[in-house]
Order: sequence, then structure tokens, then C-alpha cells
Amino acid sequence: MAPKSFRIVVLPGDGIGPEVVAQAVRILETISAASPDFDLKLESHDFGGCAIDSVGDPLPPSTLKACEEADAILMGSVGGPKWGVDAKVRPEPGLLKLRKALGLYANIRPANFASESLLDASPLKPEVANGVDLIVVRELIGGLYFGARQELGAASGAEAQTAWDTMIYSVPEVERITRVAATIALSANPPPGNPLHRQGQRPGMLASEFPQLKLDHHLVDSAAMLIVQNPRKLNGVILTENLFGDILSDQSSVIPGSLGLLPSASLAGAPSIPAADAKPTRGLYEPIHGSAPDIAGKGIANPIGTILSAAMLLRYSLGLEKPAKAIENAVRKVLDEGVRTADLRGKATTVEVGDRILAVLKGLL
Repeated sequence: MAPKSFRIVVLPGDGIGPEVVAQAVRILETISAASPDFDLKLESHDFGGCAIDSVGDPLPPSTLKACEEADAILMGSVGGPKWGVDAKVRPEPGLLKLRKALGLYANIRPANFASESLLDASPLKPEVANGVDLIVVRELIGGLYFGARQELGAASGAEAQTAWDTMIYSVPEVERITRVAATIALSANPPPGNPLHRQGQRPGMLASEFPQLKLDHHLVDSAAMLIVQNPRKLNGVILTENLFGDILSDQSSVIPGSLGLLPSASLAGAPSIPAADAKPTRGLYEPIHGSAPDIAGKGIANPIGTILSAAMLLRYSLGLEKPAKAIENAVRKVLDEGVRTADLRGKATTVEVGDRILAVLKGLL
């Protein structure tokens, strides 16, 4: 029987993007070579600032077409001062357009420790940060960021002194993001019984379709306070709309001690279920950090967030839990060994971290 083939589009991006993405690509190529059951076909395309430089468009039609035809997308961060607020064309609209075009309505951002050896890197006291394991599931293509708006002075008369944005969600939009959050809550560690902390879905629908889940309700200000004061109380899945999800996921991402450690996923549906005939759930996977142009080219960027994004790609889009777990275990072992980049007060280079994770991973496959 021929191995199952998956098409993965790689968008290296700008700044440190190509450096960290290269290490994740090495990991995926090794995973593919070691498996007789599946084949990962990776192809690279321009996106973001580099695409503006080459063709004047952050999302060239050829890149969009490749992403539409892919099973999953691995992306580095985009943007930088070169394409800042005064630029005629900026990278960020390309990202919004890509999310909308692919229907990537579910943003998944975990906040946990890749290794407990990193507790001393957290801005929170170790006794507060220890054991934090939460996932923010954020609706990504609705709400204030995509609603109708009026800028100050855009209207005439008295209305000229009024500006507004609208947050509108339909019942189907709320229900589909709820199903994604519930599916993740059932598959995450700890197992079923994992709480789902609500900031916006219909509890009746959740109770009828996922009765095994525990449901809590939090106002966004209360949730923000708990993330600092007692984040373990929110362990599980936090479900929220777009704006609040943006804020809460940024806040919680600081807990593990470095933005270079954390992955993210943007999905077009509930995570794939491992099965021989399962259809991949298209998703875009990227580290949560920016393009960090100040350290680009220095070889000191932390590749772990991107490598863990590759693990999420295998798990959520392709239903390949075993290799995803192997990557996470390899990362944990390397961090426990003390191999760390400068953001974690270490001296290892981007490539050295990638080399060591790759070596450990080969022993786990």
C-alpha cells in the first residue's frame, strides 16, 4: 500500500522567519523519511514583506493558490520596519486576506511549559506558574476586526464626531468555534473532564453535544486577572471571540517565559481525527512571536515555537499524533539538557538547537 501523501506549503516570511522555519522544515523532513505510512511533500512560497519586495503583493496569487490546494501551511512571522505604517503596501493585510480566504476561523494558542526546567524564566512566581496548562481558542475571522466601522470625520454633521466598530456574530459562527474548542478540550491533557471556560458560546448547544465537558463562565476582566493571579484555575480550554481572544492569548503567552517557545494554529474546522480515510483539516501554523528584525541574520533566534508549530500541524491537520508527540518529547529533553538560545539566557545558536532536537528526535522515531 502506497504511503498517504500530504502537501504542505511553507511560507518562510520575514526577519527571523526563514531561520526558524528552516529548523522546523528539517524536523518535518526527518519525520517523513522515517515513516513508511505517510509522505510529507513540502514546497516554499513567498509571503509577506519578501513578496512585496519581489512582486509588490504580500499575498501573490500563486501563493494563495498553493495555500488553497495544500493540506496544511507552515509559516514564519511577517513584517518589519521596512514595510511599516508609512509603506504603501504592508504585509499584515496579506495575512488577514489569507485567513479569510481559507476560512481559518479557529485560532489555537496553548500556554504551557515545554519543560518544567523553564519555570525560573516565567515572570510569575514558580509556585504560581507551575502546572499551568491552558489553551486559548479564539474566533479569528469575525467580530470587531472584521465588522463594519466608521472613522472619525467620515460622516457629516453631528455624526462627524462619532466613530464606531461593530462586533457581530451569527449563531452558526458561534457554534462552529464552540465545536472546535470542545473537540480540543476532549483531546487535550488532562483528558475528558477538562474544563471549557466560556467567553461567548451557547451553553445549551455545548451541553447537548458534549455533555462530558465541564463548563465555566468568566467575564473577560475576571479571566485577565486570573491569568496573572491564579492561572491554573483556567487550565483547560478558554473559548473567546476575536478581540478578547487576541488580548487573553497574548497575556497568557508570557507565562512560560519566552515568546520564542510557543506555537499556534489557525484552523478551518475541528482538528482531524486519526483515520486511514480522514480528510485533513486545513490549518496555518506559526510561532506566536514576531519577525524580530533586530536579531535577524544573527543566528540566535529560538526555533522551538516554530518546531512545536510543526508538531501541531501533524496533530491537528493530519491526525498524526505519534510523531507530533515525539517532537514535543524531543523538545522537552533538549530543554532539560540546558540547550537554550539567548532569550532563555543560553548561548546556543538557532541551528545548534535545531541540530540537538533533530538528534534526539531520531532516537525517538
